[in-house]
Amino acid sequence: MRNGKIGMEQILYFGPFRLNGAERLLLRDEEPVAIGGRGLDILIALIERAGEVVSKRELIDLVWPDVTVEEANLRVHITILRRVLQDGQDGARYVVNIPGRGYSFVASVHRSDLPAPPKLASPGPSRVQSQHELRHRMVGRSDDVFDLSSLLLARRFVSVVGAGGVGKTTVAAAVADALFGVLGRDGVYFVDFGVLDDPTLVPHTVAAALGCLIPGSDPDLCIRTALAERRVLLVLDSCEHVVETVARFTERLFLDAPSVHLLATSREALHVGGENVYRLAPLETPAEEFPTAGEALASPAVQLFMERATASGYRHELSDKDAPFVASICRRLDGIALAIELAASRVGLYGIQGTAELLDHGGELVLDGRRGALPRHQSLQATLDWSYNLLSSQEQRILCRLSVFAEPFTLEAAHAMARDAGEGAQAVSNALASLIDKSLLSVFKESVSAVYRLPDTTRAYAAAKLVESNDLPAISRNDGSHFAILNEAAGKSGSAVALRKSSCRHQRAMA
Repeated sequence: MRNGKIGMEQILYFGPFRLNGAERLLLRDEEPVAIGGRGLDILIALIERAGEVVSKRELIDLVWPDVTVEEANLRVHITILRRVLQDGQDGARYVVNIPGRGYSFVASVHRSDLPAPPKLASPGPSRVQSQHELRHRMVGRSDDVFDLSSLLLARRFVSVVGAGGVGKTTVAAAVADALFGVLGRDGVYFVDFGVLDDPTLVPHTVAAALGCLIPGSDPDLCIRTALAERRVLLVLDSCEHVVETVARFTERLFLDAPSVHLLATSREALHVGGENVYRLAPLETPAEEFPTAGEALASPAVQLFMERATASGYRHELSDKDAPFVASICRRLDGIALAIELAASRVGLYGIQGTAELLDHGGELVLDGRRGALPRHQSLQATLDWSYNLLSSQEQRILCRLSVFAEPFTLEAAHAMARDAGEGAQAVSNALASLIDKSLLSVFKESVSAVYRLPDTTRAYAAAKLVESNDLPAISRNDGSHFAILNEAAGKSGSAVALRKSSCRHQRAMA
């Protein structure tokens, strides 16, 4: 690409499109086409070398010259560009992937040095700023951004569901940025429900974000009127504590505004028509117990830890000696991005091994976050408080009792542990399903039966709650009656020894 720009006097024609390099304007049949800045940069880079192969590395360096991005970011924007160009429809081909080499613009291009007659274009999209601009380079989530962007383009309504602190807001902001100018021709609006106490104010909050709230008017009517003919991307963040109201609102909006795309984040699914659930998994942690520095740094969780450790003032590369400590920290924090960031923020003061020792003494729940963060993100304790307070009292009791399981457990073991609390088998099964739905409990298949597991951070939190409650003495007194059942049930998942150790820990806590 010559100096990174198309010739200032050139107009390029291909298919039904006209590209004005001087004005950075793409027209289709003389109508402006909504295309994001990155997408336009990629198009310019490819069309300047039409018929040639442009490597992925070249494209990344040209389009993101001062930013470190992963290859998946390029894939996202290529996918969006093809959609904008309607590549593949009616036999038209523009951008082709050359496996192992890069991309090529394959359509015929005609150039003109005479400017086309001026045509007034509608105003381009103006990004709606939000408090969720990415503050750091996103680590290990480019595949999620790509998959979510593709799903949102195809299905129009997606909920990102995952545990507190896993990175839902960060990923949603990145998706909004990637799709800006394509889905957000008329704007990208980011609505944070995290600060909302009254569920009835959900439509008022959305209307205010859209700038269409009129005092004394019906906010639902204002929203439907404002969005009826607009192509908008609406990001609804932190829906879990107002989930019923948001569910009704989004279901209506999905039907009433067919040009609007909805991206919600929540610790539980909305469970409404049109919704497509995307479960955001924790960051991958090292599989090896004693990895080398190189092996550890292949893990996104360790990459995030070291990046935030450097930001905290730590000025050393990860060594083979320290790599097992970092791997252990990331595993015990379950790959939860917020927890990893909070722990890494202490490395500048305590060092890596000192931070590991701090966590050994239960420090992971009380580590403070950055000033200005939302209250629920200021510590892992606050994040788990937020989730715990959204549970019913029965779900809280059962969650606390499940904290005695240090290893995966079966449904039979859960029934046995909850029995003394007067919880019936069906109530326990329902509570387990709810805890899974609310991203507090994991389930996976082992042979023919389901096996459950509490993430370590959640289990530590629930164990502390159990100590505060009146349930612990009853559990300790009745260990003998429980363990004939527990050992048989836990044996199916190989956790009988862990159960006994868990009970011993609780007994010591009572001493």
